[in-house]
Amino acid sequence: MSSDYTKAQVRPGAEGDLTALTDLYNRYVRETAITFDTTVLTPEERRPWLLSHPVDGPYRLMVATTSAAAPTATGNSEQILGYATSSPFRAKPAYATSVETTVYVAPDAGGSGIGTLLYTALFEALAGEDLHRAYAGIAQPNEASTRLHQRFGFRHTGTYREVGRKFGRYWDVAWYEKEL
Repeated sequence: MSSDYTKAQVRPGAEGDLTALTDLYNRYVRETAITFDTTVLTPEERRPWLLSHPVDGPYRLMVATTSAAAPTATGNSEQILGYATSSPFRAKPAYATSVETTVYVAPDAGGSGIGTLLYTALFEALAGEDLHRAYAGIAQPNEASTRLHQRFGFRHTGTYREVGRKFGRYWDVAWYEKEL
């Protein structure tokens, strides 16, 4: 990917993004404790996740892209630089005005402002929704994600100690909250 992301665009995620989004997510599954999934997923296994984030409503999927110099292996002329989502916080009805948000950025796009671009677009899209709070769980340590969330007004509310086990060790998750 190019290191010039100044022309990056953000748009809602679409069916044609499924393979690239799955590949990006699987990199985090294989190499990091940022997600607590421990086995990689196929695009078909990931399809329900994609479909649970429509173009409108409180559960969104925003994708940052840049034009590729040549079509990718899937024939797409865009490169996925990252994505942000808002998803149900908990399944019970009283939680309906709360969402959990997350951002995943392609490895070579980290530190380039893509996370900020994605969250800006996501929170703008959510502004008209009947939402009260956004929550984010950040596996520790993850200074970049902590800084991003604080920049968007998230405040630390507590930490679950050793709540997840991956790569043979336990990980803490710090929880952050933002008024919407």
